[in-house]
Amino acid sequence: MDCIRFLRSLDDDSVDLIVTDPAYSGMNQHLKLGRGRIVGKYEERGRGQWFEEFHDDEDSYEAFLTECNRVLRNNRHIYIMFDSFSLLSLGHLVRNHFKVKNVIVWDKVNLGMGHYFRRRHEHIVFAAKGYRKLSRRDLPDVWAIKRIVRGRYPTQKPVALFEMMLSASAQPGYVVCDPFVGSGSSAIAALRAGCSFVGADIAERAVALAQDRCSRFLATGEDPLEPASKGNSSPSTTKAGVP
Repeated sequence: MDCIRFLRSLDDDSVDLIVTDPAYSGMNQHLKLGRGRIVGKYEERGRGQWFEEFHDDEDSYEAFLTECNRVLRNNRHIYIMFDSFSLLSLGHLVRNHFKVKNVIVWDKVNLGMGHYFRRRHEHIVFAAKGYRKLSRRDLPDVWAIKRIVRGRYPTQKPVALFEMMLSASAQPGYVVCDPFVGSGSSAIAALRAGCSFVGADIAERAVALAQDRCSRFLATGEDPLEPASKGNSSPSTTKAGVP
């Protein structure tokens, strides 16, 4: 389901934490270099296409943030990932809906592609609805977590990245929401933390992948997409967090 339609289907004040990595179009649409686009030609993959990018015009983003604010309970947190282009073009809009507390840098450790300078980081805007302290005070604002190389999903994020967000802002029993669920890394992090999870994606293949991933994790305690990642919770704890 489209992210905005999905959020509109949820009740007011129904989730405790939003962690999400939107598929932005800004860098792909505007930074055309040489013969190709800077982050790939997703629209030309035909039947192999995984997802449509979230068009980063201000009206669409304001609608997205409005719904995020409506469904998020008071005194709760939201984490939104940005590439460098969308941070400059859209990041300021988050202040219209939430209290922006920090911008976290995700150091992906391994170099990626780039123009002039090769990219090794992304940004995460951390914001609050109302007032809520962090669950822990020992976390820096730069997170060195290796990016996924040759994952099952083209923009697959490490579970550990979402686990950092949850470790600072979630409690067992919380409802975690991701409107751009992709490969389901955020869902695995939520289940490991003893939380419930609700999410959506516009791509049926991504939804099927995430559902299978979660089902297999709950059955075995192993993450099939990151088999070396053990997480912080036992399988019995994660199952208790599922409604």
